[in-house]
Amino acid sequence: MSVRPEAPPWLVAPSPGLRVWALEPYFGGSHRRFLEGLASHSRHHYSLHTLPGRNWKWRMHGAALPLARDADGARTIPAPGGAGSAALPQVLFASDMLDLADYKALVHPAVAATPTILYMHENQLTYPLPPGVERDLGYGLKNIISALVADRVLFNSAFHRGEFLGAVEALLDDLPDAVPHWAADEVAAKSDVLPLGCDLAWLDGHRPSGGPGHSGSGRWGDEERGPLIVWNQRWEYDKAPGDLFRALSALRERGVGFRLAMAGANHGLPSAQFVEARGRLDSEIVQWGHVEDAADYASLLWEADIVVSTALHEFFGVAVVEALYCGCRPVLPHRLSYPEIVPKEAHGEALYGPGELVDALAEALERSTAARKSAGKSSRIEWQRTWVSRYDWSAMASRYDAAVQLCWEGGLARGTKEG
Repeated sequence: MSVRPEAPPWLVAPSPGLRVWALEPYFGGSHRRFLEGLASHSRHHYSLHTLPGRNWKWRMHGAALPLARDADGARTIPAPGGAGSAALPQVLFASDMLDLADYKALVHPAVAATPTILYMHENQLTYPLPPGVERDLGYGLKNIISALVADRVLFNSAFHRGEFLGAVEALLDDLPDAVPHWAADEVAAKSDVLPLGCDLAWLDGHRPSGGPGHSGSGRWGDEERGPLIVWNQRWEYDKAPGDLFRALSALRERGVGFRLAMAGANHGLPSAQFVEARGRLDSEIVQWGHVEDAADYASLLWEADIVVSTALHEFFGVAVVEALYCGCRPVLPHRLSYPEIVPKEAHGEALYGPGELVDALAEALERSTAARKSAGKSSRIEWQRTWVSRYDWSAMASRYDAAVQLCWEGGLARGTKEG
């Protein structure tokens, strides 16, 4: 039987940074970009323990097994001070896709006792479901238990934190007996908001020399056809693309001119609503499908005039942040995480309420046309850069480093007290 070490490796003072094991069962898309950015910008030393970003349900059910074995196996990790002990973690940084309780039950006690941060990219209690699909509360319970097991819980937005805690309370109210009424308060007490770090500075390297919005290349259609609208979110039900297509059709009926770039990631075959919309909006479309080349994607954002969202789910919004950084005029719903990204003084111009999408787009198109006739996008970029530059890794890395340090110090205090 394994014996818990007398002096866990994470109690050893860091020099010059802490050893952090990042545990990510879904290493793809925004999860991957975030973790790679964090590891490359941090003063701490990250070791990435990951599985490919697919089969999310199986990842939540079973990822703890291979990731625990990836930790060299519970029978092979040496005691502190022995050969190889320097490789053991001082902080664990886990994704919400991991069943943290299972992981800690499977790994060696030297790893299981390590102070742990759970980072909530999303949650399975409030993530919108496709029509006709019933929610499996088992996945939400995994999120709750993982949050209770962790030492610190970080959410990517205040909206996400509030929605999750509210959903925890609602779920507990529905339990028949043995209700852990304390659970929501316990998670709240050890949770905080830490927005995603984003790689924004690279976009500056593709800023057109002729000024934003005036590349002159014609790559994204003729400017005379109208301002360029970009929709750079995933082609999935939770982004409500049908709402966008109906609004654009209404603008066409009004005789309003625009160009359209549908540039989000589209996995698998497009749904019927995409096929129908492509035929109906063919004369306005300048891009249809994910822009694979990074330089081309940056060029599109610098050239675009408007970024629009119709999302039903957005716990942060990396794609919108990137577009704002490049000066795209925002047309975003007044809900979800967007009111946190856009400063209050700009809410009236940037955010729309229920039933206001068509008019909001029409107004944004009118303002964009006027801007192109005058100073282009340059003045908007400098204004909006102040909204979102705070999310660049140059600003966020130190905040994550501090969160990791505080988690370790909390474990140190706990370990000292227990000792």
